[in-house]
Amino acid sequence: MIRVRSPQNLGAAVIFISLAAIGLVFGRDLTFGSAAKMGPGFFPTILSLLILGIGLLKGASAFIVEGPAIERPHWRPLTFVCAAMMIFGLAINYIGLAFSAALLTFIAAEARPGARWGEIAVLAAVLGVFSVLLFVYGLGQSMPAWWGE
Repeated sequence: MIRVRSPQNLGAAVIFISLAAIGLVFGRDLTFGSAAKMGPGFFPTILSLLILGIGLLKGASAFIVEGPAIERPHWRPLTFVCAAMMIFGLAINYIGLAFSAALLTFIAAEARPGARWGEIAVLAAVLGVFSVLLFVYGLGQSMPAWWGE
């Protein structure tokens, strides 16, 4: 009888294989192209195949390597990080990239109890300014950089 030695590895394998399957299914209608002339489906397909390979390797290791059991979910970090990303996506068109990035930082910081607000404020400011410099001015992305644009 085959015994699962590392339930965490098996769980990770299921997630990787599921993500790869989703990527392959949604990318199947896109033109693949070739390495010399890549189509829009080239990168998602190759990336999905790489993720599938990682999932298969991780799944195989679940039966070979001893590992810990699957831990119970930690809901606080999951809730605050997901909320931060959703609020960022909703707020960027209204308050701009700089303030949205700073807001995302403050909300995501709540995922860890005992966060130091001084450090988070500095990180939020640096992240907001860096995001604008990189994406709006450096890469020329068309998005509002600041409030009211």
